[in-house]
Amino acid sequence: RYPRRECVPGRMISQLFVLSPRGDTIISREYRGDAVKGTSEIFFRKAKFWKGDAPPVFNLEGISFVHIKKGSLWFVVTTKFNVSPSMLIELLERVTTYIKDYCGVLSEESIRKNFTLIYELLDEMIDYGYPQLMATDELKVHIRSEPVVVKRPPPRSVAERIGFGRRTARADATTRTTLSSKGSSGKNEIFVDILERLRVLFNAEGYVVNSGVEGCIQMKSFLSGNPPLELAVNPDLVIGAENRSSGGFLLDDATFHECVDLSNFEGERVLGIKPPDGEFVVMNYRMSCDFRAPFRVLPHIEEVSPYKLEFTLKIRADIPPKNYGTHVIVKFGVPRAATAVVPTVEAAAAPPPAASGGIRARAAAAAAAAGAGSGAAAERLQIAEFDSKAREVVWSIKKFQGGREVTLKTSITLSSPSAGSARKEVGPIGVDFEIPMYNVSGLQVRYLRIIESAKGYKPQRWVRYVTQASSYVSRC
Repeated sequence: RYPRRECVPGRMISQLFVLSPRGDTIISREYRGDAVKGTSEIFFRKAKFWKGDAPPVFNLEGISFVHIKKGSLWFVVTTKFNVSPSMLIELLERVTTYIKDYCGVLSEESIRKNFTLIYELLDEMIDYGYPQLMATDELKVHIRSEPVVVKRPPPRSVAERIGFGRRTARADATTRTTLSSKGSSGKNEIFVDILERLRVLFNAEGYVVNSGVEGCIQMKSFLSGNPPLELAVNPDLVIGAENRSSGGFLLDDATFHECVDLSNFEGERVLGIKPPDGEFVVMNYRMSCDFRAPFRVLPHIEEVSPYKLEFTLKIRADIPPKNYGTHVIVKFGVPRAATAVVPTVEAAAAPPPAASGGIRARAAAAAAAAGAGSGAAAERLQIAEFDSKAREVVWSIKKFQGGREVTLKTSITLSSPSAGSARKEVGPIGVDFEIPMYNVSGLQVRYLRIIESAKGYKPQRWVRYVTQASSYVSRC
């Protein structure tokens, strides 16, 4: 919360508005009366036709625009003064988080059906351009409107309809509202997500040049009465590079939510939690030590003739056969002189079985072979196409089973002799993916204990691990 007495007069936002993908103003609130007429139209024209993605902060005609994009919606604040951009971005992030908590789904339909509720939220959160109530518990006391719950919108594109656009998520957890002023009549449940985003850079030979992990433990509680919790993690967890010599599982650093009690963390690695209403992050952590990259990228370029290149791209899933990657999207650019680009997907391959190693090795080989066979249907749903407007090849894989290897061969015809320069314009290769029930850091939840003495209190606990790509790039 930002007390008014600590703010410099005249140094806050002028207005906040939400725009649809078409530029329609869905929500608009002016706070200071100094906004120029048609500000939302000015922003949309500039951001929509920006060469590339519009930066999160830019100044136009004396007005500073700060925005974030959630799905297809634009959330924007404006100011005429020198205000911290990072603070305004954090303000927008909290606004979107609370709207999602109340409405269940952050979409154009849910916002249109909950006008009254959202304006009530904004009036409590921001007063005359100054952030006021930024804590969930404080907001809940003042909100009287009940949400109109809407279903998750249907997939828009062909790729999404066949499954490429779906992210691993529990619909029950992500669409239920948590902050209704009259409480929830659903089950006593708590959802815990261990989310990790990977940053990996490969060289042209497929070796890792740089890597890192940014992760968090996130909770969403539907427990009646908000009882205290105990969450235990790896007993050998070590935080801080200066403690590297002590051995164990190492994180570079970690930060905790204010509701977390760390009195038992140092000795027992147990977090005491008094969960607030809504979704919140228990712990953020970062790891930069070596780890096994889940997908190995192996590019190879061959000059067949001065006017033709053959680009072979192999990707190997270096994860256990029981795990798999979903929503795998691979993109790479082609030379400017390319006149014809023909990508062809080849059949996936499982790694050869070990020559020796006993029962355990043979069982692992059998599991990998089974995974490859069961993935044949998903293989047929692979899509590889050339986007002539973006000048890049897009390769989508619905399900990428661990232990398998897939190959894409792309024939590139040039309008002029390459002389070795065209091959330098191929790439870089970007990979996006999600792996459910898998993490590379090794952070584990040993147990989640709910401290509730009432008889007949039978809560359900759901723990999920998800690994995603943040910046997963390979040079060619």
